[in-house]
Amino acid sequence: MKHLLALAATTAFIWAAPVVAQNSSTSPDLAEAIAADYDNELEALFLDFHKHPELSYKETRTAGIIAKQWREAGFTVTENVGGTGVVAVMKNGDGPTLMLRADMDGLPLVEDSGLDYMSTVKQVSIDGEEKPVMHACGHDVHITSLIGTANQMAARKDQWSGTLVLIAQPAEERIGGAKLMMDDGLYTRFPKPDYAMAFHVSADTPTGQLALDEGIKSSSSDSVDIIVHGVGAHGASPHRGKDPIVMGAEIIMALQTIVSREIAPLKPGVITVGSFHSGFKHNIISDKATMQLTVRSDDEETRAKLLEGIKRIATNVGRMNGLPEDKLPEVLVSHESTPANYNDAALTKRVKAVFAERFGEEVFDEKPREGMGAEDFAYFVEPNTDVPGVYFSVGGTPQADFDREKAGGPPVPSHHSPFFKIAPRESVTLGTEAMTAAALELLAKDE
Repeated sequence: MKHLLALAATTAFIWAAPVVAQNSSTSPDLAEAIAADYDNELEALFLDFHKHPELSYKETRTAGIIAKQWREAGFTVTENVGGTGVVAVMKNGDGPTLMLRADMDGLPLVEDSGLDYMSTVKQVSIDGEEKPVMHACGHDVHITSLIGTANQMAARKDQWSGTLVLIAQPAEERIGGAKLMMDDGLYTRFPKPDYAMAFHVSADTPTGQLALDEGIKSSSSDSVDIIVHGVGAHGASPHRGKDPIVMGAEIIMALQTIVSREIAPLKPGVITVGSFHSGFKHNIISDKATMQLTVRSDDEETRAKLLEGIKRIATNVGRMNGLPEDKLPEVLVSHESTPANYNDAALTKRVKAVFAERFGEEVFDEKPREGMGAEDFAYFVEPNTDVPGVYFSVGGTPQADFDREKAGGPPVPSHHSPFFKIAPRESVTLGTEAMTAAALELLAKDE
């Protein structure tokens, strides 16, 4: 019977302790145990997380619930690591150390999914502005599944040996939380992992399927601001000013030549200008224009070329237009950045073999990578540390939804959309089963 949640306020909550099976070689079948846990605990947790999302760096309520659940499962828990991050450790004899990670922040969106458990939450962001909040990328699935994985690993301590480290990471959406946790001693204050794993629920993948490949998994990402200083004037007398809008337009068009003419054709790169603002009225030449860019690549050499090229072009467009040296455009690379994320080849083969044996070869979704999304899990793993890592995808959309779209029906909502939604039971249970099966393999007792 499902536990009922009574929430008098967003910070007041009471959870019934998870039912954890006794350690025994006769523990229930993993899939059956996870299904029962979903009915008893995980569904209620997922619905609560979805209804009460929190913005990046502000995930205090979410972190508190996760910490409580992990303590009740028998882990030693430390809160406020790198801000709101949570670290849980279970030592279970000799053996390797495995780290499993879930991200927990939502996005500043008004939810319009039509679900009866839609979020109506608003929250003041770290920028000081009140914003709507929605779990529009599936992080509610990730944290619920990692609670489920904790329960299963605690119930099967006779089946593994080593140290299990779980982390609930803040601010993935602003690609800052992983670095903050590392800077706060994640690998020095706590057992350093021999392996690290995480997954992401995917609206582009049918439920019941997994996506896992060696090599590049997600691109590097850098947020860049360009400030173009001009000289204000009357719109009818442009010769008396220096127009930052014209200079900004020249910069925008020239930036595209970096990818098309300076980067090798078989090396991917993206420079997208997502925001361009200047001026207040038809007949006034402004004295400043600002641009916000996202820059993506798959290797550090290309990344460096893109960032250097942006600065070179912006600066020299200013010179070309006669700006003095102290008024040249400024190029600022934000702290919101992450290197590319790679799956370790040997570890990927090992985990993929576990999934193939457990679920069958047909479980794998073999679609090629289509975009250059970023993920700050990269800070935890090679080549940025000496820890091999695996990051995989779990299907979140029923096949029937894809079939309807193909037949001319409504499109499947994308991530970061106000219409985003996934199938909770199928996503949470498969994510939990895949993570647990991989963990039991990587921490298997020596025969």
